[in-house]
Amino acid sequence: MILTIKYFGQIAEITQKDEESLTFSGNLISELLDLLHSKYSGLKLKEFQVAQNQELVTLDTELSGAEIALLPPFAGG
Repeated sequence: MILTIKYFGQIAEITQKDEESLTFSGNLISELLDLLHSKYSGLKLKEFQVAQNQELVTLDTELSGAEIALLPPFAGG
């Protein structure tokens, strides 16, 4: 499947891009993150949440959407 991955904040700084499209054959969010960690080693050092089609998901969530977002912690104020 073709996924659109969106990066925000510190995550975008690490990847040096705001968005990219990937062809991915895995089934789980955790498998996608394994791929992204190998592609962008700096991601391993950052905490972030993952959203699929604008809903937060867990690592064991099955990939079903075309849009994935990596969201760094947000500061409140």
